[in-house]
Amino acid sequence: MNFIQNPIVLMLVVLVCSLIAFVAEWLPVDLTALAIATVLIVLGLVTPEEGIAGFGNAATITVMLMFILSAGIAKTGVIQIVRDWLMKWGGKEPSRQIFVMGLLVGPITAFINNTAVVAVFLPIVEEWCKKQNISPSKLLIPLSYVTVLGGMITVIGTSTNILASGVSKDLGYGEFGLFQFTAVGVITFIVGLVYLALFAPKLLPDRKSSSPNLANYELKDYMSEVVVTPRSTLIGQTLKASEIQRKFDIDVLEIIRDGSHFAQPLADKVLQAGDLLLIRGGRDELLSLKDQRGLDILPEVKFGQPPLEDELDNSEEHIAEVLILSNSRLVGSTLKEMRFRQRYNATVLAIRRGEELVRDRMGKVPLRFGDLLLVQGPQSSFTGLQTTRELLVLEQREAEGLRVDKAWVAIAIILGVIVAAALDLAPILVTALIGVMAMVVTGCLKPGEIYGAVRWDVIFLLAGLIPLGTAMENSGTTDWLAQQLATIGGGASGLVLLIIFYLVTNLLTELLSNNAAVILMIPIAAGVATSLGLNPMAFIFTVTFAASNSYITPIGYQTNTMVYGPGGYKFFDFTRVGLPLNLILTVITPLLIAWLYGL
Repeated sequence: MNFIQNPIVLMLVVLVCSLIAFVAEWLPVDLTALAIATVLIVLGLVTPEEGIAGFGNAATITVMLMFILSAGIAKTGVIQIVRDWLMKWGGKEPSRQIFVMGLLVGPITAFINNTAVVAVFLPIVEEWCKKQNISPSKLLIPLSYVTVLGGMITVIGTSTNILASGVSKDLGYGEFGLFQFTAVGVITFIVGLVYLALFAPKLLPDRKSSSPNLANYELKDYMSEVVVTPRSTLIGQTLKASEIQRKFDIDVLEIIRDGSHFAQPLADKVLQAGDLLLIRGGRDELLSLKDQRGLDILPEVKFGQPPLEDELDNSEEHIAEVLILSNSRLVGSTLKEMRFRQRYNATVLAIRRGEELVRDRMGKVPLRFGDLLLVQGPQSSFTGLQTTRELLVLEQREAEGLRVDKAWVAIAIILGVIVAAALDLAPILVTALIGVMAMVVTGCLKPGEIYGAVRWDVIFLLAGLIPLGTAMENSGTTDWLAQQLATIGGGASGLVLLIIFYLVTNLLTELLSNNAAVILMIPIAAGVATSLGLNPMAFIFTVTFAASNSYITPIGYQTNTMVYGPGGYKFFDFTRVGLPLNLILTVITPLLIAWLYGL
């Protein structure tokens, strides 16, 4: 019993259970972090005040403010200017396309959250690929990777950097200066970009066509045309009253009567004998529908002229891919629970989840961040989908409501925030807060847009994880682990230890998240450095870089997850391109840090 009551043992048990919970993904990571904070309070490893202190932590608030500033840039059309440069200078040769894309996109992510940048550039790159008739799979992994590399140029480039700065301050080593590790960030960015430009075109497959079509989703056997026969029980009923879409796993996409096409919404259309219904559904469901409701399934040859894609994607109806973003209410819910068809007046034909395709029982499948929906509906429905902050239509359309006349005002505000912080006129928290108020006062952002701009999942993740670091300090676990590691690695050189910490942190990032890796590893790394008489800041910077430089899997970093489905990638496509990049940075980054900051 005394053994269990030992705070270090108790803390280690909580750590192991936390690792299991993150890897198993029983809950979304932000809820897992909050659950961990709750457990720490209940076990007495932190006080209630310490357990909720993450919500008022300077790092959490700064990350929230940076999300809002990023939205100000996006809402004023600044990135559309960069899009035009990309189209102009990108050329047709893959290496040049990646290099130009990196030079334009990478530096932006030094000052704007990289997930926001990827969300904006995904449709732009998709449209670019369509015009150049190349596969998006050639460019989307490089897009993700250059935003990660660019995010390491400044402290405000990623939420992880800001959190690492806060942890460093709490440990007594002070906050990071805005450009404190920029030299390392710029060099690793250039090295990474050159690698991607030279080798990614050879390593990445032509995984997907440049425009969405049914072949990408293998839907040929899931699309059928049926006719309402004179004996059908559906005659005289509306689709809504017949309840066939609720009782059978099908979706009626169109009603065709005497050559005229009735598009969505179809719920109140009264069916007549001879109506043709274009239906998405499996063969077994169609046979049940045929037997129970008196329908005839037409031969597949009916789809020969015109092609099915043309029939679904015409002047009134449209097909497009829609990405579920991490802050979407759809995450964890089903299409049926969210009443997707009624809410957006559009029908989901299939779900792509990485390598997995879901075409049956879609209404009962809990949705995840990064899921790609193949959606069909009226053109007007996609305007509505495009304006929601929870879904991303992977098709470049001229966004409505951009305040382009405010673009240079937004740029001036961001530059003011950066310069003031760089000159130490005020902490980045204060300059960012002033910048947010300036965005609202000048009309770059409307007050109501502020709340929608914040990635609340990230905020709750940070707020839930910060007490974990506090509990490790309170219980003495950090010092104990640092002493054990210092004893084991006492005979190794400082550079070797930097490389070891880089590798361990990188592995934790792949298993947990970059923010969790920073919370766990920075105190331990700093403790080992202090015990051995080495420079703690060198170890803190190494952990910070290792936590974000995650390229091996599609789940190690959020931008990787965002391009997983749209690129039509397989899991090991990321490993094929990312592993060599990881190995290069594992050697170069510690060397640069040791050289520039000393051991």
